[in-house]
Amino acid sequence: MGSKVEGPSSPAIRRDPYEVLCVSRDSTDQEIKSAYRKLALKYHPDKNTNNPEAAELFKEVAYSYSILSDPEKRRQYDSAGFEALDTDALDVEIDLSNLGTVNTVFAALFSKLGVPIKTSISATVLEEAMNGTVTVRPLPIGTSVSGKVEKQCAHFFGVTINEQQAEAGLVVRVTSTAQSKFKLLYFEQDATGGYGLALQEDSEKTGKVTSAGMYFLHFQVYRMDSTVNALAMAKDPEAAFFKRLEGLQPCEISQLKAGTHIFAVYGDNFFKTASYTIEALCAKTYEDTTQKLKEVESQILRKRSELRQFETEYRAALARYQEVTNRYSQEKQSVNELLKQRDCVHSSFTISRGSASSSGSAGHMNNGSTAEKVSSEDLKARSPGEDETANGKDKSSKKKWFNLNTRGSDKKLSEKDI
Repeated sequence: MGSKVEGPSSPAIRRDPYEVLCVSRDSTDQEIKSAYRKLALKYHPDKNTNNPEAAELFKEVAYSYSILSDPEKRRQYDSAGFEALDTDALDVEIDLSNLGTVNTVFAALFSKLGVPIKTSISATVLEEAMNGTVTVRPLPIGTSVSGKVEKQCAHFFGVTINEQQAEAGLVVRVTSTAQSKFKLLYFEQDATGGYGLALQEDSEKTGKVTSAGMYFLHFQVYRMDSTVNALAMAKDPEAAFFKRLEGLQPCEISQLKAGTHIFAVYGDNFFKTASYTIEALCAKTYEDTTQKLKEVESQILRKRSELRQFETEYRAALARYQEVTNRYSQEKQSVNELLKQRDCVHSSFTISRGSASSSGSAGHMNNGSTAEKVSSEDLKARSPGEDETANGKDKSSKKKWFNLNTRGSDKKLSEKDI
């Protein structure tokens, strides 16, 4: 299953892709693919750690294959050479599914913009498969096999189907209740008797297990490639939703012929073995499920088209929303400023504030202070008299109280006072 990712820049001195891959111009697609696999293994950096020339040749092989593996690019090159090709676009057209041998460190050459690349299959496993030296265990239809595979190793299985089973369709699934990381691989048999990697599926967590599956059901089935648009989604989190279904990639093989087909479970854990259960099923006994899968695949494709249109509408609405929210902030600030000015004008209508200068205002404040001071002194000056008056009132009251019934005495006192 092809994974298109950011690749290395094209070589400074470009050689004829047919020459690089050692094939003729009338070579078939299968012959080009086989040549590519052999050269990719030959110049693989894992096998040439101290040979920088091998790394350059490896890139050149991948670059040449990116041209000849694409029918349109091959036609353009055959008609007008490199000038007819968009060399910038070629940088992102390296097919890792057929390569399957890029290690984590070397993958940086294919990821100059930070696009994530899935872990790859070791060169040893692919070379042994290509040489036909792997041990293949039978996996009969309708059965399952459980096992544990070491990291960066693979267990190979042969699934034999007859004409009726091939016509009905085949499903191969692998699950791990231990949630191990693994890859499900499918190999095609070469004319030399070896096996070349044709498809691969990375395990994904689904519920409480990890799983991967391949479906050969005579209609187009899609796989989810999380690396597609990963860079765009990292830069724009909102794009994660709209680009999610863009990761659906069509499986290159939708049906198998009668015969024995080779599958493998590859241990993708870095530090421990991977536990798994693999099973092979004939779709004949799952007709309803097969039809349901076909319907769901069609619905997802329609939904992907709808989302592409909806994204345009959403982006336009979002831009409009940002525009009106900006205006909202501006209008809010404007209203607050006008109301503040209005309050200032209102506060000017008061007798406590004259039109005099600030010095006059200061004088007014001083006069007020002086008045307060005088009033205080006056109060102090008058306080003794007020005390005497108060005492006199008290005495008079007492006098009258004791002379309530002495009217004569009052008369005498009055005459004396006169």
